[in-house]
Amino acid sequence: MRSISSFTAVALSSLALAACGSGGSSSGSRDFVRVVGSSTVYPFSTAVAESAAKSAGIKSPVIESTGTGAGMKLFCAGIGAQHPDVENASRRMKLSEFEECTKNGVKDIIEIQIGIDGLAFAAGRDAPAMTLTPAEIYKALAANPFGKRNTAKNWSDINPALPAMPILVYGPPTTSGTRDSLAELILEKGCDTDPAMKALKTSDKDAHKKVCTEVRSDGPYVDSGENDNLIVQKLAQNPKAIGAFGYSFLEENLKTLKGVPLSGIAPTYETISDFSYPGARAMYIYVKPAHLSAIKGLAEYMAEWPKVWGADGLLKSKGMIVSPENVRARYADVVTNKTLMNSADLK
Repeated sequence: MRSISSFTAVALSSLALAACGSGGSSSGSRDFVRVVGSSTVYPFSTAVAESAAKSAGIKSPVIESTGTGAGMKLFCAGIGAQHPDVENASRRMKLSEFEECTKNGVKDIIEIQIGIDGLAFAAGRDAPAMTLTPAEIYKALAANPFGKRNTAKNWSDINPALPAMPILVYGPPTTSGTRDSLAELILEKGCDTDPAMKALKTSDKDAHKKVCTEVRSDGPYVDSGENDNLIVQKLAQNPKAIGAFGYSFLEENLKTLKGVPLSGIAPTYETISDFSYPGARAMYIYVKPAHLSAIKGLAEYMAEWPKVWGADGLLKSKGMIVSPENVRARYADVVTNKTLMNSADLK
């Protein structure tokens, strides 16, 4: 990580925003914070926005649920009041996204891990009991599992021990960080149970990605948009369906839903916090230090996160799984010192 001095931050924000001069006033400033990105992070970001508005007296930030991928495109489009100040992400920024930011003048970024979430699989309370593995999910949802066209119709086609009911999974769209997590944490892991596929990752990375992460489009997987509450509603109405979304949505709806165990491990606060559940993942926000001085309330909004992400904090009460103490301390220091991220370990 790199550090940026307060003087440099002020100079960058004043010059860059004044040069753009749109989206708020003739000086190129704005009197509210604009946040885009993950639907999973959205409820937590909204809670922090309300808390900051109350405690710091700032105008309430505007939070847009665009999905992580779409939010990254907006965030990385440039410096200036017409561009977002903060990106919510349910997975870490990709190297390609960092490079796109840099190309568009967003060369300095503050990365803050805000907590932990799980890509949870769930079903209605009346659904048949099921436990799945990453390999079974891959065989059910991949367009061409292990290189062969997917013809499976029922879960029992994947494994005779599974229910003889149609494969129907409601999940996130391609713009969502949750979809990226589905690909990386579940589909790819299931694909790599085959030695030939694991070897393909070394010999032809692009071919491996296509065969391991491309989702079928013939009906069993239903792209349900960025509103995870719609998936919750569909599962409550259809006991033969399964949903994939952030764990917080499962925790909020345990009266109507139940978690589907992966590899025998149920999605719970404990199994996600210790990363034993296969779908566990970290969540982030990304902030433009060049906006800190010119955008009113941005510094206060960023500073609010460490105040509410603790073991007894506001975000835990909203369903967030709290990061370990050493991780919270590390990123609280990042917030205080406005430390810039290093792209060296991005993928």
